[in-house]
Amino acid sequence: MKVTPLRIVAFAFVAGLLGLVAGLWINGPGPLLGTEFGQRMLNDSLVAATPTPEGVPVAKRGETIPAVSIATLDGGTLRLPDAYAGQPVLINLWASWCGPCIEEMPELDRYAREQGTGGTQVLGIALDDAEAVQDFLQRIPVGYRIALDAPGPADAGVLLGNPRGVLPYTALVSADGRLLKQKIGPFQHGEIDDWAAP
Repeated sequence: MKVTPLRIVAFAFVAGLLGLVAGLWINGPGPLLGTEFGQRMLNDSLVAATPTPEGVPVAKRGETIPAVSIATLDGGTLRLPDAYAGQPVLINLWASWCGPCIEEMPELDRYAREQGTGGTQVLGIALDDAEAVQDFLQRIPVGYRIALDAPGPADAGVLLGNPRGVLPYTALVSADGRLLKQKIGPFQHGEIDDWAAP
């Protein structure tokens, strides 16, 4: 049998595919989900598998996010993307009862402090009861802004591209209001810096 460049490429492709399948079989999807490609695949499959109520706009990568109005802790209203016009914002959806959400909060707080007022802003949106959030923040305070929304079929998470409601969920929105990236699951220590880098 004659070895041609096409056969070499085909062999390499099959070997790589078998390696990927073996890696997923042995290690589970964790390493793949840690990549931007894996996150895109996961989010796209969740969006495709989750029907949203008619008339509820769901953000898509590269497009301007729909208008989102959420309550602030002081009883005011915050409107996205207008509230952060001209600045990129990392929006993290969480709840006081969500273990992985709580684990990543120190990392989000560190990132927010390092960004200061001129860098990427951090906004936490708690899909939770206001009293539970206030009690939680008394025990575990953070320096970034926290807002509230009631969980449901048209909550802030759904509008920001997470119709399945998986928590934690993070959306990176550009200075001009476009959805740039999405992450399902918690950030590990130091991961946000590379993930949110332009």
